[in-house]
Amino acid sequence: MKKRMIYTIWLVFIILLTACGSNADENINEEEKPFTIGVIPVQTVGEMETAMDKLQSILTKELNRKVSVEVYPDYNGVVEAMNYNKIDMAYFGPLTYVVAHEKSGAKAIITQLIDGEPFYHSYIITHKDSPLNSIEDLVAKSKEIDFAFGDINSTSGSLIPSIELKDRGVFESEDVNQFKSVRYTGSHDATALAVQNQQVGAGAIDSAIYNQLVESGKINGTLIKTIWQSEKLFQYPWAVHKDTDEDTIQKLKDAFLAIDDEEILAAFGASGFTEASNEDYESIRRAAIKQGIINE
Repeated sequence: MKKRMIYTIWLVFIILLTACGSNADENINEEEKPFTIGVIPVQTVGEMETAMDKLQSILTKELNRKVSVEVYPDYNGVVEAMNYNKIDMAYFGPLTYVVAHEKSGAKAIITQLIDGEPFYHSYIITHKDSPLNSIEDLVAKSKEIDFAFGDINSTSGSLIPSIELKDRGVFESEDVNQFKSVRYTGSHDATALAVQNQQVGAGAIDSAIYNQLVESGKINGTLIKTIWQSEKLFQYPWAVHKDTDEDTIQKLKDAFLAIDDEEILAAFGASGFTEASNEDYESIRRAAIKQGIINE
């Protein structure tokens, strides 16, 4: 009887020891998991790879933890990745950020500076040979124009210009509008090329990315003219998962604020980075409510 009791106690001890060891392994594995960052495709994915590799190396060093940066093929994919806890941080467009904040509590902590300011605009551009010289011309001749938006979830490539065109009575949706045709190109550079090559009569684009495309020679700026400019929009945010600890947030802020690598900055058309908060995107939130994208 004593032997059986001793054996039972020993067996329980072994099981508890194994369980503790298993939990320890799980904790170690959790700590070893990379800090994952999802990035929206502000340009064609291939164009951003080298810059993202550099960013990954900088953040890995500063966080003292492996960092994995992945450029997603579309805007919505990044929102869903944050929503389902697949990523720890994301580079969003302002619209995708307010959607992600609404869905999963994502928190903006950093944004980029363009010529020293955290603002940009939505442009409507057309070919230099186009008879269009203003948004009034575009509205008047809408039935003759093939119009291009960027990604349907883009702030400057879709949300803001669609509200402007809706207010002017020529656009409700891709299927309900007064244009000859409406298309979504999926990216800002694709829209710029479509306008330059006269595949569309006009298109909506991010002003900072447009300027960057011209400066890099990917677009010939002499072949394009801007016929409309929105009010100032607060720049694209880098946002962390709602459960991110304050120490990690501060390390991330410090790392971004110190970045001066020209290739990384060029990937975002940036001159540097600055801090951001959820309150900076209130005007975009109101625009998203107006379009029925999120609820008030």
